[in-house]
Parts: sequence; structure tokens; C-alpha cells
Amino acid sequence: MTGMDARFLGITELVEAPPVAVVVDVMRAFTVAAWAFAQGAEKIVLAESLDEALALKARHPDWAALKDGPPAPGFDMVNSPGLLRSVDLGGRTVVQKTTAGTVGALAVKEASLVLCASFVVAEATARLLRTRKSDSVTFVVTGDDGQADEDLACAQYIARSVTEAGTNAAEFIRRAAESRAAAELAEGVRQGVHPDDVALCLELDRFPFAMVATLEGALMVLRPSATLSLTDDAPI
Repeated sequence: MTGMDARFLGITELVEAPPVAVVVDVMRAFTVAAWAFAQGAEKIVLAESLDEALALKARHPDWAALKDGPPAPGFDMVNSPGLLRSVDLGGRTVVQKTTAGTVGALAVKEASLVLCASFVVAEATARLLRTRKSDSVTFVVTGDDGQADEDLACAQYIARSVTEAGTNAAEFIRRAAESRAAAELAEGVRQGVHPDDVALCLELDRFPFAMVATLEGALMVLRPSATLSLTDDAPI
């Protein structure tokens, strides 16, 4: 692929749903989502609100509900990769509600392709975009009204990786490590944090799948997509 028109927008800058959207939340929603799949989750329902998350959980008691911040009644988990990696989610559905990531994904739910991304799935995300030969991709920088440098750095890295194989990630990872979000997590300013969260959010390509969000009825549902198999005609 020679060229791809990449745009980088905050959630509030989205006037209409783009054809292809990559919603980036490094610290921590879409690092957590990837860990949930690695821990066996079948799918993740992206909830509009805490109330909706609890209502879904009430209708489906076997689902696991996850939120930002401190633990709360009705929620099984908090939005922390460090805390999630010891949880067995085999075959379960997770309902996720966060302040930025899930909001960004729901903002582009009418797009024909919605990928949710972070550093841990960067190459798989870039590979899927290459496979789809997407000419124009809108990267949604979810944190801090579109100003979160960890999300922008990750988005720019994925965008460059689509067209330039072997892009060096070091500078992009460094920017994320020096971001305000990383400092807040490290200093314990945010609640529901594990000491390893920042390091886990900065792990490049830990997981071999991209994450695709699609509307299933009224719900926005995130699932892992094993992009490796797209090239060899194996069943996905």
C-alpha cells in the first residue's frame, strides 16, 4: 500500500461517521479490552452509560460488567489491565463503560468498519487496514478531548505502520510513556489502578488480533479478529 489518507480527530470533532474509523484508547479502555479477550472473553458490549451497563448485567446475570475508576456495586471489574490479567473470562460477555474509549467507539458506530486499538494490538490493527486497502482512515483520539498524546502517538504509529513496514515504535512509545495519563496512573491519581498498568499499556503487539466493533441490534459489540488468517484463506 503506497498511501493512506489518515485524519486524527477528537470525539467532539466528529461531524459524521467516517467510512473507516480506528478508535484509540491506550490508557486504558482498549488495552483492557484486549486483555479481556486474552483472558477468554467471547465479546465485549460497549455500553452508553453506567446505568445501561447495569441494566444489561441485570438482564444477563452471567455477563461481567466493567467500569472506570473505583469498584462499584453491580460491577465485577475495573478498567485495569493489571487487575484483569488474573481474571478468568472464559466464554463470557463483558460489558464495558469508560469515560473515553467506549464513548469514542459509540460516536462512530455508523461507520462501515470500526476498529478499537491500543499499542498491544497495533500491528494486527495496521495489518487489517492493509488487508482492507482502506484509502481514508479516521483515527479517533479519545482521551483529553482529542489532545491525549498517548492516544495520538499510538494512532500515528498505526497509521504509519499501515504504509511503512518496519516503522520504529520507540519514539511513539516514549511519547505515551511521558503522557499526562501515564503520570496520573503512575501517581495513583486515578482510582482502580494496578502498579503495572502503565507498563502493560505500553507493551507493543502483545496480542495477535485486531478488535472490530459492529452494531448487533441496538448494541455495539467488540470482537477479536484474527487478521493473520485473512491472508491464507483459513476460516476466521
